[in-house]
Amino acid sequence: MTGTGLPLDGVRVVEMTHMVMGPTCGMILAQLGAEVIKVEPPAGDKTRILGGMGTSFFPLFNRGKRSVVLDFAYAEDREMMHRLLESADVFLENFRDGQLDKQGLGPEELRRRHPHLIVVGHKGFLSGPYEHRPALDEVVQMMSGLAAMTGTRDKPQRVGSSANDIMGGMFGAIAILAALYQKRGGNEDGADIRIGLFENCLFLVAQHMVEYEMTGRKPRSMPEREHAWPIYDIFDTADGDRIFIGVVTEGHWWSFCREFGLQELADDPTLGNTTDRILARGRIIPRVTEVIKGWKIADLSARLDALNIAYSPINRPEDLLRDPHVLRPGGLVQNFNADGAPFRVPALPVEWNGGNIGEGLKVPVLGADTEAVRAELEKKKLSSTDNAA
Repeated sequence: MTGTGLPLDGVRVVEMTHMVMGPTCGMILAQLGAEVIKVEPPAGDKTRILGGMGTSFFPLFNRGKRSVVLDFAYAEDREMMHRLLESADVFLENFRDGQLDKQGLGPEELRRRHPHLIVVGHKGFLSGPYEHRPALDEVVQMMSGLAAMTGTRDKPQRVGSSANDIMGGMFGAIAILAALYQKRGGNEDGADIRIGLFENCLFLVAQHMVEYEMTGRKPRSMPEREHAWPIYDIFDTADGDRIFIGVVTEGHWWSFCREFGLQELADDPTLGNTTDRILARGRIIPRVTEVIKGWKIADLSARLDALNIAYSPINRPEDLLRDPHVLRPGGLVQNFNADGAPFRVPALPVEWNGGNIGEGLKVPVLGADTEAVRAELEKKKLSSTDNAA
């Protein structure tokens, strides 16, 4: 499948992954133009039938792929897998170490039969004492300290999305792009790449680790943190909504006080600089709270926007489906589930030459491309035989 005009046009990826991290990697590559062939067992990827919070997993992270069903209990399907890998540039997997050896797809066998292949394993941990452990997004958030920083040590709180899994897929895509670039430079060898969910989360909390390393002070969690700005808070409005306002520059401080009738704060000689104001938050914030409570959120937002002051309503995910910026042309793209039902999803967060990526992607029906891919491989085999003759 070529001719997309996208940067990875002509790159073939074979994917044997499930849940979120591995499929995210394949989904990103597919949106960038790669042909991604998802190999599934006869019963299909188990995330196809998830409900509740998992309802979106399969359609969201498997858009734009082809589906091939192989049963590795049969020698001919195992051999077809190797023929598929022979035709591929990249192989994605996220099984526990040793599990694919039983199918003849272990690291040594892959290096022997397919030395050209870029093999990417999305795992719980990178090599080391924990490499044998299984991991989940929530597990590594607890281990890395992210949950304690989002909530507190006494009440740790995971981030409200599969953030680490998704970011792990992104790091997988970055590593693959680097390996493809290396091949472009004339290196014919493949690459063995491992992505660790735990180390991915560690990367997220590195700023706090380095803060402790440099200062010797234990970083405070988000609910307990010291404020770096005089106004950086959530306020109630007159119509029962809530809004976050961040006043973070000298110019913003003066314009905010002037616009919202807080001249007494602007004129106070004890509030002459940012440090003074941070130390005086105990009397500044109650006064600002009183003023903001008298404004309706729409009028308040318009004034803050005109002053170029950062602000945001406190949204929920469903609110974003009515947000004017999200609804701008290209902000949401329409994709289609395996049953043909349309759904909207944010475009890949990249503008490519002024355009958005991801419109019209389809979620594959289980095994929909098995026979077509089998025929393509057979045709290629015959062509190779003819050329050899």
